[in-house]
Amino acid sequence: MTELSFEAARQVLDSQPFSGLVGARITEFGDGRAVLEVDVREELTQQNGFLHGGVLSYAADNALTFAAGTTLGPTVLTGGFSIQYVRPASGRTLLARASVVHSGRRQATVRCDLFTVDGEGAETLCAVAQGTVLSVRPEGTCGDN
Repeated sequence: MTELSFEAARQVLDSQPFSGLVGARITEFGDGRAVLEVDVREELTQQNGFLHGGVLSYAADNALTFAAGTTLGPTVLTGGFSIQYVRPASGRTLLARASVVHSGRRQATVRCDLFTVDGEGAETLCAVAQGTVLSVRPEGTCGDN
């Protein structure tokens, strides 16, 4: 497994066009954990003014995968995840905190709690996600699962 540094993780996130569109940034990475942040702005809201559920799903998906990358290595893909929305998301910043629950040789189970942060720094839980992340081999190679 090749270790991925915080700076390399930041470069990976910055190389994702959609992450740039959303304005995501990685603020913590290592030891089975990753934190992504997205500033809440009008373009990311739905018709009632709350942060769109798709933005929460995006943040959960990426945070899950980055957290798993700290245990599985840099070549990982989301195998699947589920998300439960606890309450409408409003605030200044969306915070997606992911941590590895279990990691094997080829896959990891990861949990992500999503919070909104208000102007005073108070956090409110708005969604919870859990998923499986898979280590993938470079194209053209095969191996045991």
